[in-house]
Amino acid sequence: MAAGVETPNTSTSAGESTVARSGSNSVKEPEPVTLENVLLALQETEEERELRLRGLFGFFDSNNVGYLDSVGIEKGLSAMLIPADYKFAKELLDVCDANHDGRVDYQEFRKYMDDKELELYMIFQAIDVEHNGSIQPEELWDALVKAGIELDDDQLAHFVEHVDKDNDGIITFEEWRDFLLLYPHEVTMENIYRCWERLYLVDIGEQAVIPQVSKHVNATKYLIAGGVAGTASRTLTAPLDRLKVVLQVQTSSASIGSGIRGIWNQGGFLGFYRGNGINVLKVGPESAVKFYTFEMLKSVFVDGDGDTGTIGLLCAGGLAGAVAQTAIYPMDLVKTRLQTHVCESRGVPSLGKLTKDILVQEGPRALYKGLVPSLLGIIPYAGIDLAAYDTLKVISKKYILHNEEPGPLTQISCGAVSGALGATCVYPLQVVRTRMQAERGKSSMHDMFGRTYKHEGVRGFYKGLFPNLLKVVPAASITYLVYEAMKKSPNLS
Repeated sequence: MAAGVETPNTSTSAGESTVARSGSNSVKEPEPVTLENVLLALQETEEERELRLRGLFGFFDSNNVGYLDSVGIEKGLSAMLIPADYKFAKELLDVCDANHDGRVDYQEFRKYMDDKELELYMIFQAIDVEHNGSIQPEELWDALVKAGIELDDDQLAHFVEHVDKDNDGIITFEEWRDFLLLYPHEVTMENIYRCWERLYLVDIGEQAVIPQVSKHVNATKYLIAGGVAGTASRTLTAPLDRLKVVLQVQTSSASIGSGIRGIWNQGGFLGFYRGNGINVLKVGPESAVKFYTFEMLKSVFVDGDGDTGTIGLLCAGGLAGAVAQTAIYPMDLVKTRLQTHVCESRGVPSLGKLTKDILVQEGPRALYKGLVPSLLGIIPYAGIDLAAYDTLKVISKKYILHNEEPGPLTQISCGAVSGALGATCVYPLQVVRTRMQAERGKSSMHDMFGRTYKHEGVRGFYKGLFPNLLKVVPAASITYLVYEAMKKSPNLS
């Protein structure tokens, strides 16, 4: 995280090099990148690079003990004049310490430097669309906009000025490397901007309140990503959702087999997709609002180190779920009525007729029947779900993937576990909510809990749990996989 601060000059040639042209890389179809590409871009030999890295290691290892610890890293970053609140000493130690012994030897340090310089080279090449060996201000602006970050001309000029150490108006790879070499997090355009923003605000003396990057992030990016993710997951799991709702409203003994036969007898194959249309209309904006609100709230619930802890994730996830659920709740109630409607001769009522009947016969307040247990359920569900997903992703990255970015399989696994855990914890509230939605008469949450327990016992609160878990696991996995892919898409904005 040597952002805005030059790394110690330990090589006579590295600090004087110019950037070589590296036009072989294509943004759309990049060729494999090796350290030879890095050496060519820096006009360094392997020996010169080794000398530079050993010199940097020695700079941090000021006591010549042969390893780096948190104290040494902290001291080195302080010597680089990086403000205390914006050093990433602990994170840098964690990402370098491959064997987790609290110490970083030279081989571990060298492995981090190899990986980081390759990562920085690849994103440098992606931004340098003209492949002339330097980043022009307009190229940097285009890359930020594609990542959903909008800057005005003054902010862009300050950004370039902060990185461009020789003040020639362009950013060379050497300057790019020095800016981010000790930044231990994933190098994305959003993270790069967040790093610069915080350091820039400190530079100009605004240390009291540090606005987060979210104020510049294009909201459409998260809305589209969340909407596409929610729509894809619910459509693919629609049959399981219909079966779950049918079983939830059964007050008598019911089995999965009888539920499937009942759905088939009433509507055939398409009967399993009854209500999917409004489910897509509902879940699209619901997921979009949930993910967007979550991303925004994560920057609010930060601790003294600028990180969102577990409690912060729970609060952000819970509030995001509550806001999204309240916004689309009338659509959810109409969907439940449609899915539980017993029709004759395979006739399915229209959404318009169902909505009109509810308004005329029960009044507008009926559209919010079951909202209380829904909110009581969605807050802990969303909190557990989103917090567990983020936590599992961090754990897998640190202990399983050894600081590599999680791939699709890891994202699916994290989404499946977090979704199943959240759904199981709040399932009794979900059953009560569905029954209140389906019932035409007036009933309170307390009455519904009492009746269910009196006539069906504890098992009544878990009717349909198995198909729900079968639905939640792939639904959550698909949702997070599509969401992560959409969020990182350079064309999303």
